[in-house]
Amino acid sequence: MNKKRNPFPGVGNKPTVDRHGKKRWRLRKTVKGRRIDVYLPGPYGSAEFRAAYDAAINPTLEKRTAGSVGSFDHVITTYRANKRFLALASSTRYAKGKRLDWIRDMIGKAQLSDLQPYHIENLMDRKGGPDAANRLQKELSELFDFAHKKMGIQSRNPASAVDRRKTRDGGFHTWTESEVAQYREAHATGTKARIAFELMLATGAARQDACAMGRHNIKGDTIYYRRGKTGQEAELPLRFMPGLVDELIKLPHDTALFLTHGDGKPYTPESFGNWFAEQCDAAGLPNRCRAHGLRKRGATELANNGANEFQIMAFLAHKSTREAIRYVRAAERKRLAEAGMAMLHRENLSNLTEWLGKTAAQDTERK
Repeated sequence: MNKKRNPFPGVGNKPTVDRHGKKRWRLRKTVKGRRIDVYLPGPYGSAEFRAAYDAAINPTLEKRTAGSVGSFDHVITTYRANKRFLALASSTRYAKGKRLDWIRDMIGKAQLSDLQPYHIENLMDRKGGPDAANRLQKELSELFDFAHKKMGIQSRNPASAVDRRKTRDGGFHTWTESEVAQYREAHATGTKARIAFELMLATGAARQDACAMGRHNIKGDTIYYRRGKTGQEAELPLRFMPGLVDELIKLPHDTALFLTHGDGKPYTPESFGNWFAEQCDAAGLPNRCRAHGLRKRGATELANNGANEFQIMAFLAHKSTREAIRYVRAAERKRLAEAGMAMLHRENLSNLTEWLGKTAAQDTERK
């Protein structure tokens, strides 16, 4: 039997326990003559853990200059070194950094004072979809706000004069019961595609959290993880996840991470999202069926069965009830509408089919 490949070379298979009794994962490795000896934050395989590992193995230096004072190059460089940016979760910082790099590539040499609303409109057109365009408008607005408050750059904010693009109602599509059944029919039990599906559906985990989960997340009869985006913990009982448990017991006992590439390497959130989209396409599902919709499916089911916003917040690993209360309100509207209709229509319509089949002569208006 071939020995399973270590997804994180240089990290041992057991954590180090410090003098306070805390378990810590240590990376010790030499790369091109450079000695690396650091402790990695977060649970093994988590988004925070992987981001720190990648940063230690492949350090990236800021190759760009700060640019001329008042330019987007200058403001973005200063913003990325600010505590406001560095305090973000590693996964959020990575995604936001990519968007800021795009802005810098497009208009880095331009002065903030030169930007006009029609420039922003053109940039939003180049981003493609309405969600990406609105996100760009928000990023630009934040840069102008930062430049004014933290750098003393006096410039109006042209992003405030630009209308947001219309987006689909409710954001990401929530999977329907028939779509869930169609995916399960297409991907047999025991396959990686099925494990990924049951994992996200049962736990409500986002992409970055699902692809970092493994044996280390199972504690007794619960599955535990810390959400990469918010740092909030979620501890969920496995006894309410029969579909997931059926898949997990089929995995080899030496499985570290539940979901990896064919060579044993862990997924990034982006590569995992692309791979899962391919599995949805292979099942013949419409393009609207994606990973985040499974997270919404779980929250919607909880709300429809009477869960309150605090219970949904705990399931989604949110820090507040702001997002969770949307699911509760949607479920309440449905229940209230049904209750209201029942009060309005009290007559017995058991013979509805017979009644609809009758025709009556229309009265014609006489002049």
